[in-house]
Amino acid sequence: MKKWKVGVIGATGMVGQRFVTLLDGHPWFEPVCLLASARSAGKKYPEAVGAKWAMSVPIPEYAKNITVLDAEADAEKLVGNVDFVFCAVNMKKDETKALEEKYAKLEIPVVSNNSAHRGTKDVPMIIPEINADHLSVIAAQKKRLGTKRGFIAVKSNCSLQSYVPLLHPLLSYGVKNAAVCTYQAISGAGKTFETMPEIVDNVIPYIGGEEEKSEVEPLKIWGKVEGDGIVNATAPVITAQCLRVPVSDGHTAAVFVSFEKKPTKEEILRAWADYAGEPQRLALPSAPRQFIHYFEEDNRPQPKLDRMTENGMAICAGRLREDNLFDYKFIGFSHNTLRGAAGGAVLLAELLAAKGYFD
Repeated sequence: MKKWKVGVIGATGMVGQRFVTLLDGHPWFEPVCLLASARSAGKKYPEAVGAKWAMSVPIPEYAKNITVLDAEADAEKLVGNVDFVFCAVNMKKDETKALEEKYAKLEIPVVSNNSAHRGTKDVPMIIPEINADHLSVIAAQKKRLGTKRGFIAVKSNCSLQSYVPLLHPLLSYGVKNAAVCTYQAISGAGKTFETMPEIVDNVIPYIGGEEEKSEVEPLKIWGKVEGDGIVNATAPVITAQCLRVPVSDGHTAAVFVSFEKKPTKEEILRAWADYAGEPQRLALPSAPRQFIHYFEEDNRPQPKLDRMTENGMAICAGRLREDNLFDYKFIGFSHNTLRGAAGGAVLLAELLAAKGYFD
């Protein structure tokens, strides 16, 4: 089978490191170059990362001899040498938008973990199991950019994975509104307990920009392609609060939901158990076999016990019960740097590859 040559932009950061590990031995993708800021350029990858390596596994052998390139100055060097790039940079929003468009205009497709283009109407923001059909908007984006194969596709905010996939199979019952409180791991801020000592024995009740993303981004995911862009859905109404908690990996969501036509508990559980998307139908390498896992135990899901369900790519749920104010309440959970970040982007890239977007 063909292997696609891949670059990773922002390879020294925490999400970039996760890309580096996930691409080690990937059956479809061959990582051939790693890019970061000018201060890392010219160094071998282990030297560029240094003490910042935050993964639980060692730096993969393939990466040890790669000399890091400058993500901005060396972009042209990738032309003809990669089929696409992953992007996980830590830059200002306007700088990120410009960088990603630069690569796209060089005819290098960009699969982005960044938020900069999530609001761009002709850039698909994909949860592969939910809105794979939004990839069709890429044709309009290419027309705007003046490219033949260059484009940008993004994944959604990491915390959305803990509740949007659980609401999605229930939309047929008319989800009216939902209240969500997310309890988000420190790796979502690119931190470890060593680099974020202020989180120990603490909860921080604010994450900049996170609540707006949590309320608005689902409406784009549930929108539809019309003309040259994606038109956001107008419902359901979501209100969110987002807290940083002393957990290394894994975002938990407490979800409350009301319906136009209230389903039974058994109907909700059946909808979750039966739900599958394009990644399952196509048997993509990173796709969980069972997308949603429901735990019957009252004290599950838990980050420490359940973050690696289906290699960290499944969505976990538990504690479904009726509510006094809303119709139902339940707990959702997902691994934020696997399903929520790099793993979700790798799955998106597999979907793009399977549908011919890198050819």
